[in-house]
Amino acid sequence: MKILAIISEFNPFHNGHKYLLERAKELSDCDAVLCIMSGGFTQRGDMCIMDKYTRAKHAVSGGADCVIQLPAPFAVAPAEIFAKGAIKILLSIPEVSALAFGCESGDEYEFFKAAELFIDESDNFKTIINKKLSEGESYIKSYAEAFEACGGNRDIVTNPNNILGFEYCKAILRAGADIDILPVKRVGAGFGDGELKDNYSSASAIRNNLTDIRISDNIPPYVYNDLKYSADLRGFHSFLRYSLFRAEPKDMQRIIGCGEGLENKLKSLENNNIEKIIENATTKRYSSSRIKRILCANALGLYADDTQNFLGADLYIKPLAVKKTRANEILAALSKSVYPVITDANGKGLSAEGEQCFDKDRYEFAVYNHINGTDKKDYMVLV
Repeated sequence: MKILAIISEFNPFHNGHKYLLERAKELSDCDAVLCIMSGGFTQRGDMCIMDKYTRAKHAVSGGADCVIQLPAPFAVAPAEIFAKGAIKILLSIPEVSALAFGCESGDEYEFFKAAELFIDESDNFKTIINKKLSEGESYIKSYAEAFEACGGNRDIVTNPNNILGFEYCKAILRAGADIDILPVKRVGAGFGDGELKDNYSSASAIRNNLTDIRISDNIPPYVYNDLKYSADLRGFHSFLRYSLFRAEPKDMQRIIGCGEGLENKLKSLENNNIEKIIENATTKRYSSSRIKRILCANALGLYADDTQNFLGADLYIKPLAVKKTRANEILAALSKSVYPVITDANGKGLSAEGEQCFDKDRYEFAVYNHINGTDKKDYMVLV
């Protein structure tokens, strides 16, 4: 079996995701589509508006054959770690032969070219960056100009819709993997566009307008019908604030991206509401997404040293949802992974690091249930 993979959050699953699945199938010669998806919390430090099993069910209804979980330490992390963790899990499955992702521009050659330039960092590349920095340019702009001067497409490293694809290619090259990529040009709104559009709005626009009837044009009916079960974001904010209040600065220093006194700044703001904490901690150096991710990682106990260990350890494959008519063949393909396949909450037969990582996922799921007053069971579902 040849498997096409897609890395996702599906928060929520919308028409753009459905288009990606359909177009990727057309472009590939694969036999099945496997999505690897975040659990209850996202790369930007938000709580997903629906639980992981509901979102996985939506993806299978929308064309995927199986959805597996991206472990929490990789899901609530900067783009590079998010990509490394996802690629690590996918490459453990021999049948995965291609990766599709949405992008604004660029083709397979341009994405891999950009990744090679980053990894090689020639003397000329470094010289151009240092020259631009000495002229007062920002690091991002200096980096983009060095890319362009060395034959790369600057849009690959500057356009938010392309950056994750760039990170996926870096992870693939560093792993020395033989896997094709299928960049699929996005339709409709760009990533993070907060305005509702006709049929193809971004996930953030949908989340920001849950009470607007127009979102029914942007998501499949089975997703729209489940929005009544959307998450308690006020409860999530209270949990973030409570966790910050209880945190010790020395522990916060262990969180990816939290250093240089940022932990003390956040602690000094703990008596404010969460919106004010994020606003007052955000600077040119520290984006609001970074602050939110740090607060979420703090609340879930996700630390940089643990995550680094997990990147080098034997972990697990955790299916969340599988197409009922293909369950036997899909699970048989997953079982060829070098990692054990775990379909329940027990996590038996894992390595020491795998068990520690699985505990993070269990805790994350328990937190999601607690915040939302639900009692979802942590078992794979057939769709």
